[in-house]
Amino acid sequence: MKNKALWLFVGCCGLPLFAAYIALHSGWFPSGTTNYGRFVEGELHIDELKHRDGKLWTILLNSPETCQQACATQKASLEALFVALGKLQKDVDIAILGKEDKTLPFANIDNSLQLSPANLYLVDNKGLVVLQYPFDEDPETNRLVQKGLLSDLKKLLNYARSS
Repeated sequence: MKNKALWLFVGCCGLPLFAAYIALHSGWFPSGTTNYGRFVEGELHIDELKHRDGKLWTILLNSPETCQQACATQKASLEALFVALGKLQKDVDIAILGKEDKTLPFANIDNSLQLSPANLYLVDNKGLVVLQYPFDEDPETNRLVQKGLLSDLKKLLNYARSS
């Protein structure tokens, strides 16, 4: 009788644990991330982007002097990206990291961080670079990357309003 109770206990506790282990290690569940951008390794802070006019997030374009065509493409799409935010524009700022360009209505920041050229970054209101969105030469792929940036940004802004 005791042996039967022991096997029943092991079966009731061990079988679900074993099934959970198999399910986790065989890829039956989707990954835990829902963001489109890649998290930036380490802590990168940009002091110039701290508390900019009450903005919660900043879309940052890294545009060093060595970046020509790719950065020009990204700069051209920044305004459309900002317009796509709609009513959320009041909470988002756009900045360009690199050589000053007076032709654009966005803030220019001179900084020598080691960020990839032509990539877009999401920076929080404390100046922490959080997510990276890589540039792609293919216009359709680049449009999808920017669409992912907008999706992530809308989630972050909705979360900020709810807390």
